[in-house]
Amino acid sequence: MPNDKSYIKLTKTEQLILNSYKKMIVSLGEYLGEGYEIILHSLENLQHSVIENVNGHYSGRKNGAPITDLALSMLSQLKEEPSQPAVCYMNHSKKGVPLRSCTIPITGEKERIIGLICINFYTDVPLSSLLAKFYPETSAGLSSNNTATENFADNTDELIENVLYKIQHQVLNDFSVSPQNKNKEIIIQLYQRGIFNIKDAVLKVASLLGISKNTVYLHIRNLKEQEN
Repeated sequence: MPNDKSYIKLTKTEQLILNSYKKMIVSLGEYLGEGYEIILHSLENLQHSVIENVNGHYSGRKNGAPITDLALSMLSQLKEEPSQPAVCYMNHSKKGVPLRSCTIPITGEKERIIGLICINFYTDVPLSSLLAKFYPETSAGLSSNNTATENFADNTDELIENVLYKIQHQVLNDFSVSPQNKNKEIIIQLYQRGIFNIKDAVLKVASLLGISKNTVYLHIRNLKEQEN
């Protein structure tokens, strides 16, 4: 069909680039929660440009939907100002709901624009729905298993120390772990958190625990064997 002709022809690399954004926008939608519509456009076929969507029901769009006139206008603006990372603006839905919108270009080979991420925030979403995402005890979509604590450090040595001391405090106060297995349990938990992927982490942990590096390596080797 003439209307289905390519706007641009994507290379295999560019197709991979666009596809890599699919999981990203789904994850971003999960993080942002209700009220946010996120649309991923491929510019290869403008008649069916939507290749992934989050909350597309807000505008009635599904995968395979065509690009909008506004998205094309934003594309022209981005091409005129290549240094511009995104275009943010106020917009309105079909029903007249005010939207806070942003169009972000995706570039492929030779820095040409191959796709767009369009984000719309619907301002009529109840504040209680927005805040529910931040309070696990009141949010049906976020269980206590999804809560976490992140350690912020100036360098990797400080990061290792912070994580180790936190785990050490928990293990030392866990009377279900026998005294002779305390260090082993600490190493197990450090391994599970990926700490030993950091360069020289074994030496640092051995020094902090007052044990030999060979002991740490032994526990790590046993853990890897159990995984296999």
